[in-house]
Amino acid sequence: MGGGQLISVHPQELTFQFELEKQSYCNLTVVNKTAHHVAFKVKTTSPKKYFVRPNTNVVQPWDSCTITVTLQAQKEYPPNMHCVDKFLLQSTKVSPTIDIDEIPPDTFSKHGEKVIEECKLKVVYFYPQSGNTNSEGESGISSTSKHSGKDFDIAKKSSIEESQQVQRLREDMVATLQQNKQLQRELELLMRRRNSKTDAGFSLTFAAVAGLIGLLIGALLKLALSSPSAK
Repeated sequence: MGGGQLISVHPQELTFQFELEKQSYCNLTVVNKTAHHVAFKVKTTSPKKYFVRPNTNVVQPWDSCTITVTLQAQKEYPPNMHCVDKFLLQSTKVSPTIDIDEIPPDTFSKHGEKVIEECKLKVVYFYPQSGNTNSEGESGISSTSKHSGKDFDIAKKSSIEESQQVQRLREDMVATLQQNKQLQRELELLMRRRNSKTDAGFSLTFAAVAGLIGLLIGALLKLALSSPSAK
């Protein structure tokens, strides 16, 4: 698990199952290791190829956030399945009162004594487990070389991919739980913002309703206490 003094990032590589004309995704977990609010921003050298959600956010103290990176559908394989794309995750301390929906554009600007931490991430592509004939044809592997050294490398690569898929399933399960938690926090934040706008009128209404409920409860208690004596 990599990162800096403010956050940790897992995994250190973005791995995508590469299939033509199909989207693929990878989850990143960002953990705030401090008692401060930390904002992060994700950049990439190929912004048209990837969709990042969220690409900016604020992580509360000792909390975490899941970033989902989607590789858009591609029409051709890269040479030798080698990817030169890079990702950069910047992070910095921010005020607890910052609006996560309107993070100032200069938040990640390096000026003054502000500390901006940066974490670089590589991108790795791998073939789908079931893709044998098509994938081999696209990558230039001939069917006549099944018993060659290249096939040994492919078998070894397939074993690695299986372990990566198991790891991806575990990460997806953790990511789903964290996304649910994140959505709950966002809903609570929206409710607090909405309620804060109507606090003035709401307080008078609430006081009146509370008083009325108190009178009704008092009357019911008095009636309940007086009923046995009436018998």
